Amino acid sequence: MNHNAIRKIVSWYFSKKTLPYWCVLIIDCSIILFAGLLASYFEVGGDKLASNFWHYLRTWIFTLPFFIIGMRAMHTYSGIMRFSSTIDLVRQGIALIIGFVLVIIVREFMPTSTIIAHTTRTTFFIMFLLSALGQWALRIIIKYLYEVVQVTNKRTRVIIYGVKEGGVSIAQSILKNPHSKYEIVGFISPDGSLKSKYLMGMKIRRVGPHIIQHIRNAKVSAIIVSPIQVDHFREQEELINKLIKAHIKILMMSSAEEWDPKKPILQEQIKDVDVEDLLPRDKIEVDIKAIGEMLRGKCILITGAAGSIGSEMVHQVAKFNPSNLVLIDQAETPMHNVRLYMAQKYPDIPCETIVGSISAPILMESIFAKYKPEYVFHAAAYKHVPMMENNPGVAITNNVYGTRIIADLAVKYGAKKFVMISTDKAVNPTNVMGCSKRICEIYCQSLNAHQKGTQFITTRFGNVLGSNGSVIPLFREQLKNGGPLTVTHPDIIRFFMLIPEACQLVLEAGTMGKGGEIYIFDMGKPVRIADLAQRMIDLSGAKGVEIKFTGLRDGEKLYEELLNDEEQTIPTIHPKIKIAKVREYPYEQALANEKALFELALKYDDMAIVKKMKEIVPEYKSQHSKYEVLD
Repeated sequence: MNHNAIRKIVSWYFSKKTLPYWCVLIIDCSIILFAGLLASYFEVGGDKLASNFWHYLRTWIFTLPFFIIGMRAMHTYSGIMRFSSTIDLVRQGIALIIGFVLVIIVREFMPTSTIIAHTTRTTFFIMFLLSALGQWALRIIIKYLYEVVQVTNKRTRVIIYGVKEGGVSIAQSILKNPHSKYEIVGFISPDGSLKSKYLMGMKIRRVGPHIIQHIRNAKVSAIIVSPIQVDHFREQEELINKLIKAHIKILMMSSAEEWDPKKPILQEQIKDVDVEDLLPRDKIEVDIKAIGEMLRGKCILITGAAGSIGSEMVHQVAKFNPSNLVLIDQAETPMHNVRLYMAQKYPDIPCETIVGSISAPILMESIFAKYKPEYVFHAAAYKHVPMMENNPGVAITNNVYGTRIIADLAVKYGAKKFVMISTDKAVNPTNVMGCSKRICEIYCQSLNAHQKGTQFITTRFGNVLGSNGSVIPLFREQLKNGGPLTVTHPDIIRFFMLIPEACQLVLEAGTMGKGGEIYIFDMGKPVRIADLAQRMIDLSGAKGVEIKFTGLRDGEKLYEELLNDEEQTIPTIHPKIKIAKVREYPYEQALANEKALFELALKYDDMAIVKKMKEIVPEYKSQHSKYEVLD
């Protein structure tokens, strides 16, 4: 009988329902009988066994009820053999031990002329061992055949990138799960130190020029990246490109998951890679203890709490068990979602979700007077460059005037720290939005020097991946609609950071800040947006999707800066955070400028507003904008 015939027979067997319990019981009893006869053969030899076969058979049939008692006690015949586990094998062994002990007890108290008295203890012990080996072997073989012949036909063949704890943990999790949709065919060693060796019975290969060919030869459909090799894998630009072109899926744990070596990796945690997972970036380390000491048991107020950054700030601050949270945003439905999240995840933390604008002074004062927050994280702002370019009056009333209201109230009601979230667009601004944030920075820094009660700290960083209105969600939507993906310019580049990482650095800066600092974050390597779009197309597997260049939008730069040309930086204890040395303004001048600008904003005269902004921030030079005539 050839291999295919055997495969068909086994596949047919596993396509049926599992054996009823009485069939399993009969099979196990048959193994015991066979083991008993084999033990008798070892004791008396073949000739004597043959001449007294029925006598020996009756002897071992007599022992069956005692072993059935053990099987009944451990419910061994109720298990499904194709899904047998170590626990099932242990239970099988215990059942046989119970039967063995009962038989020995009965033997000791029976007269010498009875049916089993003449059989030695050694023979019974050999029978016990053979029975255990036979029953265990049957279950292991059936489980192996089920996995190899039936289940693997439906599984995705994968290779694991990483041979240390993370890779082994993934492999063990997959192998132990009878319903896993993955079949492991090997490992890849990133450093090549274990090349040609074997791990868990599978060959280890190294990253090299022929790795893609090896993967194809093994009919691998996907590569799973070990959680402790993710950062190293991101740096393998050439390998990633080859995998994508070869249509080999890249799988890894969700970026929001933190791998715990003490816990098994669930299949649900392994997902198709997103483009943001492949962007090279360094791991962010923060002083969790210091952050916890600052926030634990304190009243925390967060503005813009329903936005991309603000909502993540809520998630992270809540982990440190503040005494209560006061959350402000004017977006009703997203704010409702934040309320539901807090009620579900942190029901023991008092949380006020307030729908309102930061530019409403009476409402904001009532909030500060009631709750007297000790720490304020100010994330509320209008941020879309083209929208604010067309609506400078709104940019001033919300971003500038709203920030002044919150900052002044923080001082009035004794907040310890005020952390403002700014943007890289505030550096050498070329648009209304960026300049409005620079004016906010100026006011907060001058207010810090004007009083001694509240420490004002500013944080600057670039784009965050996946934020509302950012390029990646836009590209995803365009891909869903069949393209094209729209990019403003072939050479446009941007810095990117994950939202959780950005918020961690905000908390770290808030902890280390003493007041008056403008912290800038190391955003890593800049990313060419056209390359990002192409990679998203390749990862999606879509065919015929084009990239369309639409031209720079009003006020848009080709590249963003994190520092003014004349600024210098001072390092901090955190390698990803530096302090910007910027020009400082007297408080009286900053306040007068803001008041004059706000009066102009209420008239909604775009040219007059922007002209005043350029007077306050001389380095503000418009690009691709109607306001260029003012420069």
